[in-house]
Amino acid sequence: MPAIASVSFGKDSLAMLLYIIENHFPLDEVIFYDTGMEFKSIYRNRDKIIEILKHKNIAFKELKPQNSFLYDMIERPVTSKTKGSHYGYGWCGGRCRWGTTWKIQSLDKYAANATVHYIGIAADEPARIKRLSSPKIAPLANIGMTEIKALQYCRDRGWNWHEETTATKTGYIDLYDILDRVSCWCCGNKNRRELKNIYQYLPQYWKQLEFIQDKIERPMKNFSNQKYGEYGNVHRMAEVFHEELYRYK
Repeated sequence: MPAIASVSFGKDSLAMLLYIIENHFPLDEVIFYDTGMEFKSIYRNRDKIIEILKHKNIAFKELKPQNSFLYDMIERPVTSKTKGSHYGYGWCGGRCRWGTTWKIQSLDKYAANATVHYIGIAADEPARIKRLSSPKIAPLANIGMTEIKALQYCRDRGWNWHEETTATKTGYIDLYDILDRVSCWCCGNKNRRELKNIYQYLPQYWKQLEFIQDKIERPMKNFSNQKYGEYGNVHRMAEVFHEELYRYK
């Protein structure tokens, strides 16, 4: 039975994979679940790793959802007790993490017969560590590597999550400088700071969020305050963020 590593190519799972390879842990295969909604830098790091794995005779397997993410998000016929018949599951996040559920189920099913299933969980994620059961293990947690250390571990080895932007002098920005977690760019769990940074630095992704919002009645978020009122709709968020960023310029 194989030793398998699940890698999303975010900082924690990438640090885990690099550590496993550098320290010659048993590893037969790396698996990646491609939602189709990842940032470009995730795919770039995936492609770099594939070349490294080839030279080390380690297999690489890419899993995908049965339908495209966008289809399930905005087009799939759905019938529920609360909403009746409608189209699409809507934003993935909060209580309705349908995409995350399918991702975990697919990875777990594929690695069910593994001798060991390496998972990229850092030492400062105790709740996630407690939920692990055989054959899953978390090498980073076992050696006490925190999330901050995992990011530095990757950067020390020349890895980054650069995305094109016109908002910096360099013409790029690292996702981990503006996001708490590098999940799907359309993840409904992104907080206000992250969304404001996407609006400011990554308009190419913001435009895609606006496209999705046009197809979904429910706002992406439920932001509200005395000044702006309700502004969870992506288009309304853009208005609020624009005022905050540029009203004094």
